[in-house]
Amino acid sequence: MNYFNYFTEIEERFRAARETGLFLLSPLDWALIETWKESGVPLEAALKGIDRSFEKRRRRPQKFQRVNSLAYCAQEVLRAAREMAEGGASNEAPAADSGFEPPRLSAYFRENAAALRESARDPAAPQALLEETAAELEAMASAAEAGSLPSLEEAERRLTALESRLIAAVEQGLSADELVGLRQEMERELAPYRSKMTADQLARLERQYVQRACLERLSAPRLSLFYLQ
Repeated sequence: MNYFNYFTEIEERFRAARETGLFLLSPLDWALIETWKESGVPLEAALKGIDRSFEKRRRRPQKFQRVNSLAYCAQEVLRAAREMAEGGASNEAPAADSGFEPPRLSAYFRENAAALRESARDPAAPQALLEETAAELEAMASAAEAGSLPSLEEAERRLTALESRLIAAVEQGLSADELVGLRQEMERELAPYRSKMTADQLARLERQYVQRACLERLSAPRLSLFYLQ
């Protein structure tokens, strides 16, 4: 299992467990997956938690509402992660070498660079920063083509730093009213799931939600290798 399939594996398992065919995860769901990834929840634990949640649901005599959010599985995912940790299961991610050949990496970096340059055409956008980030990505693409790109882990750290700069620029440019509106929208989406999550998990989820919203305002792509298809 390639470590960078973490997101898509969870998405596919949740879709299959719902037994309803096509289903698109919401931004809140994707933010939740990011909190699991950041906190070191093994993929196996996430998949096991999803399966357990739906097994319990199927055993109930009455099911009044369809499950429409991955947050429904949050408690079982964390329980499965704790069991793995207590049982001495390895939490290390498998090696991430296959599937990330230089041509694929180069194409991914250049596609994102082009998207950022397109976003920079908006007069209200932080044009200089977008252009600078695009140039950084193009340099990474050239390094991949030349076989001089550092390890995937180092590349991921660099991408995370570039993305963080974009998010910070958007946050600094938001007015007080826009910040309040963003927080209110987040609170509405999170309200049904607060009782199912720990305080630490909620804090991570809130941060990821704001970060995703900032990039959406820029019409900017996620830069992490986790989004390489």
